[in-house]
Amino acid sequence: MNFDSQIETQNQQVFLPILEEKKVELFIKREDLIHPYISGNKFRKLKYNLEEAKKLKKKSLLTFGGAFSNHIVATAVAGEIAGFKTFAIIRGEELGLNLTKTLEENATLRKAHESGMKFHFVSREVYRQKASFGFIEKMKNKWGDFYLIPEGGTNIFGVQGCQEILTNEDKKFDFICCSVGTGGTISGLINASKKHQKIVGFPALKGNFLSEEIKKYTIKKNKWRLLKNYDFGGYAKNNEELIAFINSFKKETDILLDPVYTGKMLFGILDLVKNDSFEENSKILAIHTGGIQGIEGVNQKLKEKNKEIIQL
Repeated sequence: MNFDSQIETQNQQVFLPILEEKKVELFIKREDLIHPYISGNKFRKLKYNLEEAKKLKKKSLLTFGGAFSNHIVATAVAGEIAGFKTFAIIRGEELGLNLTKTLEENATLRKAHESGMKFHFVSREVYRQKASFGFIEKMKNKWGDFYLIPEGGTNIFGVQGCQEILTNEDKKFDFICCSVGTGGTISGLINASKKHQKIVGFPALKGNFLSEEIKKYTIKKNKWRLLKNYDFGGYAKNNEELIAFINSFKKETDILLDPVYTGKMLFGILDLVKNDSFEENSKILAIHTGGIQGIEGVNQKLKEKNKEIIQL
């Protein structure tokens, strides 16, 4: 995989009865097809961070995430390809008590481990202090000097990469929609959008901090909004309605969505279409940010509860 290349992904039109009825066109930008693990916005966010790490002559990368984090596995695989050692601070100290068992049960961490990543498991309380100077210094004492990539990959370099998601051909769209985690992807889209376009974000987690984060990285102030009604209870939360929707969408369009980010976004978009929130003849572009690797972990939890799983 060449991180120096300019990658453009295809826009796939979605045909559903509700879209025809409401006279709205919906396309999905298939960023998920970039790479099985470094997919979607993860490739975009890592691209310039890896370039900066090389400029600074760093030999290793350190980042943060949860047990099923797309960002963790993407950093591990990207680091291996680009020749970096990789380290990760993982939320959940109980996962480190029996690493062999954890790797057997967790496909995300198993893939990251196979790609050479070393883990440091911490409690949720310690994890909240992860960006403090003292904590970072402890990690430098443990692992030596490294290039620090923030949780989710959102910093100025991550936003710079996400600005490359939109191409000149995308100017025909009235609305650009994306799921929102740490705010980097939507910030890049806002900066790269045309004057007539509106950016709509669907937060995957609860909290009012996202707007301030986005404002730090954006130069166009009045072109975006966050719709907070589709988080399904918070980060990584789901219910039977969401899982059923993801399976139905896959059956009708042959596009697989993940339950943490893109599933919630598409559920929200189609709900808005149903409720006439988009004018007739609106053209919508939804960004598929990947995250498919995390489905295995979600399905594992659903099976334990005897619930419907996501059909791959």
